[in-house]
Amino acid sequence: MRTENPVRLSPFLRDEDGATAIEYGLIASLVAIVLVAGIMVLRSAMLTMYSSITGTVDGAMTSG
Repeated sequence: MRTENPVRLSPFLRDEDGATAIEYGLIASLVAIVLVAGIMVLRSAMLTMYSSITGTVDGAMTSG
């Protein structure tokens, strides 16, 4: 059985570029989850507001 020389593996063990990329990916996914959750929470309020605006504009157009 062949064993690896620990000296050749040491640069790979010290390299943190992959870990940094994973951390940025996790942060981006967390931001996306928060944005989607925020949109879902505000959805009903936005629909109510736009329905009210539509009703006001329709009323103004028909009475004008």
